[in-house]
Amino acid sequence: MKSCVLFVISLLCTASMLFAQDPVVADLKVQGNKKLKTGFIKKIAKIQSGVPLDSTIIEEDIKRLKRLPAVAHAYFQVFPANETNTYNVFYNIEENFSIIPSVNIYTTNEEEFAYRIGLYEFNLLGQNIIFGGFYQKDTYNSYGVNFRSPNLFSRNFGLALNFQDLTTEEPVFFDNTSANYKYNNLSYEVLGLYQFNFKNTIELGVNFFTEDYEYKSGATSPDVPQDLNVKKILYKAIYEFNNLDYDYQYVSGFMNTFNFQYVTSDDINLPEFLVARNDFSYFARIGETGNWASRLRLGMATNDDTPFAPFAVDNNLNIRGVGNTIDRGTAAIVLNTEYRQNLYEKGWFALQGNAFIDAGSWRNPGGGLGDFAKSQNIRVYPGLGLRFIHKKIFNAIFRIDYGYGVTKDASRGFVFGIGQYF
Repeated sequence: MKSCVLFVISLLCTASMLFAQDPVVADLKVQGNKKLKTGFIKKIAKIQSGVPLDSTIIEEDIKRLKRLPAVAHAYFQVFPANETNTYNVFYNIEENFSIIPSVNIYTTNEEEFAYRIGLYEFNLLGQNIIFGGFYQKDTYNSYGVNFRSPNLFSRNFGLALNFQDLTTEEPVFFDNTSANYKYNNLSYEVLGLYQFNFKNTIELGVNFFTEDYEYKSGATSPDVPQDLNVKKILYKAIYEFNNLDYDYQYVSGFMNTFNFQYVTSDDINLPEFLVARNDFSYFARIGETGNWASRLRLGMATNDDTPFAPFAVDNNLNIRGVGNTIDRGTAAIVLNTEYRQNLYEKGWFALQGNAFIDAGSWRNPGGGLGDFAKSQNIRVYPGLGLRFIHKKIFNAIFRIDYGYGVTKDASRGFVFGIGQYF
């Protein structure tokens, strides 16, 4: 149906050129939306009354709408208006339910257990504003509050504000041994959001935070302090190229996200450092009901010989089944790839199965690039999972994955959560 409409629009444009007249949009009309404001849709749409009728711009608008958390699906129609060579464009919206709880639960065969629960509104005031918070139990209590409005000031310019008080028990690795520390991160962040165009966006901001380490158990060393309280400032820049297209639970296309951070510090035990991370994600439709998804993550930081290195090997971040923060490094290479297959679908519900391989390696703090090839740093975890999907509620994908390590000293375990793993 969509290709037929595009063909008709192209035919109209060609015919108009032959008669030296360009088809013009008489009006943009929005249908099907209830909570999402019509004014907001017209604010972010590039098709406006009086502009030339352009199928490329319409397609771009529809992709933009389908990326919104409040939209489950969108499509368009074009009809002649009263005046000659003018046309009404209709954007038809199928809305998501946008007040969503979030749940992440992870365990390992060592009987570790942690969870994070939250509640978020992804379409506050019908303006594509995300607002909510979370509570986390990972040995200790933590919480955070988040606000994000990509189109707060205009179609292209928005703002994000984040606060968190995060406390966990973290292993610190040094001299081929480790110790357990109570770690607290209290942070306040502000980000400016700017969209250059449909595919390219940038975020620039600053984060004021305090890190507190308190020794709890394990090995000790005169070179490793048992208590630290350090005030830091983090300067952040994120560039994203997004060419993804959504069709309910299916995704196609690719996205690249580059994240650069510069962290200052007032303590020589946690010195200032640079961190750069790049995520390349690729999605492909396989037949009518299959989806292949892959993410390659490359990370590099200042190579200080410190037990407090920035890249963590963790169940909920990069490798399913590996455990809760089992190692740290100053550089990382991680590949997550999986095949998602629809097993059942009817109406609003879909059941997906997936087979995955998560693999990665790390550079030891102060080490060389040869660390990536060391067997003790390589983790390979194949596994299987299920996805229970509500197609009309944003991100309502309950996932269960079981990862089984096949490399040296491997563990295994379940990872539960809301939303696809990546």
